[in-house]
Amino acid sequence: MLGTAFNNNITAVRNRADRSGVIMRDMKSLKHFTVCFLVVLLGCSGESAQTLTGETMGTTYSIKVVTSADLSNLQREIDLELKRINQLMSTYIVDSDLSLLNKSPLDVPVEVPADLITVLQLSKEIHDITNGAFDVTVGPLVTLWGFGPDKTFPDIPSPMQISQAQQRVGMQYLKLGDSSVSRGVDLYVDLSGIAKGFAVDRLCELLDGKGFHNYLVEIGGELKSAGNNDRGAPWVIAIEKPENLKRSIFRALPLRDLGMATSGDYRNYREVDGNRYSHLIDPRSGMPINHTLVSVTVLHRSAAIADALATALHVMYPEQSMVLADEQNLAVLFIIKEESGFVERRSLALEKYLVGG
Repeated sequence: MLGTAFNNNITAVRNRADRSGVIMRDMKSLKHFTVCFLVVLLGCSGESAQTLTGETMGTTYSIKVVTSADLSNLQREIDLELKRINQLMSTYIVDSDLSLLNKSPLDVPVEVPADLITVLQLSKEIHDITNGAFDVTVGPLVTLWGFGPDKTFPDIPSPMQISQAQQRVGMQYLKLGDSSVSRGVDLYVDLSGIAKGFAVDRLCELLDGKGFHNYLVEIGGELKSAGNNDRGAPWVIAIEKPENLKRSIFRALPLRDLGMATSGDYRNYREVDGNRYSHLIDPRSGMPINHTLVSVTVLHRSAAIADALATALHVMYPEQSMVLADEQNLAVLFIIKEESGFVERRSLALEKYLVGG
């Protein structure tokens, strides 16, 4: 199954992880804005739950730890780890490892740190299992449609412009070695769809190593929990109703020793001549998605995998996403817009998870 293969991959590559690094800045995304807002609402707030907060990757982080220990040293270690990861994977830092890869000569292998190899390998596996719906090289298409880092709003691209941009998109052009990467064409790799989830996983490893057993880690809406909150109950996370003019809870999910990510496109879109264009671009067609699936929430042992899968399953059509979720035993909540309003669909794995809770 998908989960076993991915987790084996993480373990194998992380044994070679490079822990060095410096300074950070962004990796901006609005994808998980919904969950981030409501975590605090339903998280624990007792005296024995301490909260650490800060900024990273163009967003914020919040970590709740159930403990009476002094966490000032832990805060410093967390900030250093986040700076290290951002120096590896940010497209906004000109000398980050990823930025240097994006500027490297074609067909020339570039040595990169182990964590960057890990994330690229995971990205390729998710790309393959979702038939290309998740693609970290989709950047030229994202920029073409007006959702790139320069924040320009061009005209709606022509079929020829889309075709030209697609010539610079494709995981098949990214050659991954054990410790090196090369680009077969002028690819622009952007890891914003998986890097925050990976950082969440890393912080959880840090907390585990310090002997903490009850915590909730959140970066820009990507989440992972361990143990219980300060009331001895599972952490509970709210999924927001997918509406762009108001905020309300659609459903709450218990989070028990799992990562969680939500992808929604109802607050990040463009309107041109009365037509609405989503920020989620299907790399296979070069077009913004245009279907009834408005929100996807994925639970997985790895927050990085949940992060990437939430995007991929949202890009795919609802029927395809639900079939894949069941085939791969993925715990997924789908919110679909119908004439009567919003309805939810749950994968078989999520049904079993909720019943087991």
